[in-house]
Amino acid sequence: MRILAIDTTASPVSVALLKDGFLEGEFFLNIKTTHSQTLMPLVENILRLTGISAEDVDLFAVNAGPGSFTGVRIGVSSVKGMTFASDKPCAAVSTLEAMAYSMPYRNGIVCAVMDARCSQVYNALFRLDEGNVERITEDRALSIDELKNELEYYEEDQIYLTGDGADICFKSFGDSLPSLVLTPMNIRYQHAYGTAMAAMRMADENKLCTSDELMPIYLRIPQAERELQEAERELQAKKRNNDGNANC
Repeated sequence: MRILAIDTTASPVSVALLKDGFLEGEFFLNIKTTHSQTLMPLVENILRLTGISAEDVDLFAVNAGPGSFTGVRIGVSSVKGMTFASDKPCAAVSTLEAMAYSMPYRNGIVCAVMDARCSQVYNALFRLDEGNVERITEDRALSIDELKNELEYYEEDQIYLTGDGADICFKSFGDSLPSLVLTPMNIRYQHAYGTAMAAMRMADENKLCTSDELMPIYLRIPQAERELQEAERELQAKKRNNDGNANC
């Protein structure tokens, strides 16, 4: 089975091509360029350089969230566009789970973290057991302090901190957790290789979806929508106050 996988959930953009578990090729860029400009050229080039066409791909995988709202939408929309006419199956992969599948280590805890701003992170924990990935927690949004308090209960010798939120977490509580390991830069960020590996397991477990069923995974509503809701609440409160004054 040949899998084309992409990740656009944070600042980096990554594309990988996997055939029966063998990595045929991968592109990774972290140059702060808009993903709408870089993603499709990377897809086109990896197909061209490996000598295959989109019709040769059996499964299209994408990190569907959590992550940047704009980045998630670009990735999901691109895969929906590539699979709409062909009706090829899709894999909506958790960005955090994909990070665990990128780890080269055999044993320990993977603490996957993405910067969610406002002293919060998107996080999930996974256990590596002889290289096999076992999910410990669901994907969630929590404060950096809450994550630190939770990690203190784990007794594993190694807790691998990875993701674009790894730096801020390590600076916050790295000194207080001796088992915490900040993963090297070359594997710290999201990579489409992990997306493809997670998708391969999803295929084995019959957890794939169609192009129509593929949707973004959000743990929080977008900032613009939160601000709109807050403005509406303030408007309703003012209206109630004005109505109350008019009845006096």
